[in-house]
Amino acid sequence: MDDIRISEAAAFDAAALASRIVSDHAADTVEALNALTAEEAAAVISHLPHDRAVDILDSAELDAAPDIVRELPAALVPQLLSAMSADRAADIFRRIDEPDRAQLLSRLDAEAAGAIRRLLVFPPSSAGSIMTTEFVSVPSNWTVAQTLAHIREVERTRETVYAIYVLDPTSRRLVRAVSLRRLISAEPDAPILSAARSEATITVTALADREEVARLITKYDLLAVPVVDAAGHVLGIVTVDDVIDAILQESSEDVQKFGGMTAIEQPYLQIGFWQMIWKRGGWLCALFLSEMLTASAMQTFEAELEKAIVLSLFIPLIMSSGGNSGSQATSLLIRSLALHELRLKDWWRVGLRELPTGIVLGAILGTIGVVRIALWQKLGIYDYGEHWMLVALTVGVALVGIVTFGSLTGSMLPFILQRAGFDPASASAPFVATLVDVSGLMIYFGVAIVILRGTLL
Repeated sequence: MDDIRISEAAAFDAAALASRIVSDHAADTVEALNALTAEEAAAVISHLPHDRAVDILDSAELDAAPDIVRELPAALVPQLLSAMSADRAADIFRRIDEPDRAQLLSRLDAEAAGAIRRLLVFPPSSAGSIMTTEFVSVPSNWTVAQTLAHIREVERTRETVYAIYVLDPTSRRLVRAVSLRRLISAEPDAPILSAARSEATITVTALADREEVARLITKYDLLAVPVVDAAGHVLGIVTVDDVIDAILQESSEDVQKFGGMTAIEQPYLQIGFWQMIWKRGGWLCALFLSEMLTASAMQTFEAELEKAIVLSLFIPLIMSSGGNSGSQATSLLIRSLALHELRLKDWWRVGLRELPTGIVLGAILGTIGVVRIALWQKLGIYDYGEHWMLVALTVGVALVGIVTFGSLTGSMLPFILQRAGFDPASASAPFVATLVDVSGLMIYFGVAIVILRGTLL
């Protein structure tokens, strides 16, 4: 990572832009830098005051932070990274490949490098990966006044002071958490524990999924939740803003998976062309190969199609209805599983609920289909032949079966994927639609053979 080399004119432009945005809100400054290239953004950051530059790099909304770090002057990088919050610095390091990562870590001060290394060992989706190690803790034998004095001393070195974590003075295990509001309203000479609530403190382990952390913060209306080890020692805290950033990222990944592609981390305009091809092409190829089964199913009923060509008119209708019902059920179940409204053991309850739901929805669509065929026939818009009533009945009955099957399949697939250890969001809408397309054709032609035998077939 060599020092950035820019012309005098470019340096003047960067300095001028830095002087214009230095007093802006950090979020506005980040938005302005996101519109620049990584090299340009690094040039601007290098002209900002130290504290301001740290605030900018500390923002989760800074899109190309790892690339910007690579473009910064070599002497400036350790100063900025060491001053950042450990969790945000660790997030940047996760997106820097070796050997650059190891090289950068070796240039940080021992305390900062150690904190970042401890965070890097946790899986990306865990509470440990998004926790901050800068929190306020005091021994349980302190008074309220001592605690307030301590907060004044360390406040600038802590990311947030939502709560104070009271530890056993001997074992250093977590005893209670005291909110800042209760601390301020307590008597100065009172023991710190007198300001704590009576109920046990809500905690999580470092390997807890970040979605579980979000659920706990929402359920108990917390601003932060401590992360503890098996012995009860506080490793760090996950704050509500960390959870919001993580859940937004998780939601983006789930939306991309549900759309039928591999999740991407970079903003759309920063994704390389071939990376985009790779992320989208694999799923498209898999879905295309799956759709070949549809062609095989139609070939199986080639003789029936030759005898009753009118059946082919309703194939798109049949396939889309089953796929749509399956996608609806999958969307509902993925969200419910993510919010822990449902557990794996609830699969049979979901099945019993989706079965009548699918039958009723299928009956509604089937009725619409029958009425449509009858109207077109009676109004002379299209002639379905002398057996048009049987054709209408075939479409109606088939829609009941296909929509019911689609609802059951779409609702069960997330359970199956979660039971197998996969993300339920992998049950993408295109995948469900492809699965139901093939089975829908089999149901459609099976119903047609039964109802139209001896007439069209």
